[in-house]
Amino acid sequence: MDRDVKGKVVLITGSADGLGLTMVEHFLENGAKLAIMLDVNEKQGLQSLEQVKVKFGKDRAVFFKCDVTEDLDKVYAQVLGVTKNVDVVINNAGVLAEKDIKKTINVNVTALMEWTMKFFDHMRKDKGGKGGTIINVSSIYGYRITALIPYYHASKFAVRGFSQSLGQEYNFKRTGVRVVTLCPGLTTTNMSKYPNVREDETLDDLLNEIKDTEWQETKDIGRGTVEIFQKADSGSVWLVEGGRPAEKLDF
Repeated sequence: MDRDVKGKVVLITGSADGLGLTMVEHFLENGAKLAIMLDVNEKQGLQSLEQVKVKFGKDRAVFFKCDVTEDLDKVYAQVLGVTKNVDVVINNAGVLAEKDIKKTINVNVTALMEWTMKFFDHMRKDKGGKGGTIINVSSIYGYRITALIPYYHASKFAVRGFSQSLGQEYNFKRTGVRVVTLCPGLTTTNMSKYPNVREDETLDDLLNEIKDTEWQETKDIGRGTVEIFQKADSGSVWLVEGGRPAEKLDF
């Protein structure tokens, strides 16, 4: 498995801002050939695209508006219109919607699985592809438990289980596609600024619970995601927390 970032085409969902945007920037800083930026927020996405072009060059990034729950086939065709092969897919798009089970599962689980399998088949060597890497974003709440966000927990546990299964050595040897899980710790993003819970009266309890937890900046996730690409074996799960280097987790 080629773990050199240089020359790679990287596709990142949910990359108009936050974690996804810093992933774009760090992969380009490390020599990626092209970043394909996808996000439902077209206005912010186009603004971020222009910033990326100024910083890294006009031919280093493209943006497509994308609702991951609806636009897979359309966007897949658009992507293949600008590049023959995608080397790295990072399924980063996600929501914290504790009052909406269906939205939580549709975005965080179903869409992530569908996008994974679409590009898994695109990459697999036994079907004519070149191989590649898929990094699926779970959370520290994909293995740690709090009492207050059960829907989010369920979705992020599902991401980890799905990714660990698909990433098993059996599948990697057959296909040449590496599947890895990223579990970010608490990170300062727009999502973290507006936490929500199923029962409004428990919000203060959640805020008290997380205020003393280690926090980090989005750049720590960007750096950590590149580290994971460079170091991770298929099927492994990695933590980036408190601004420290990426750490492999064992279950």
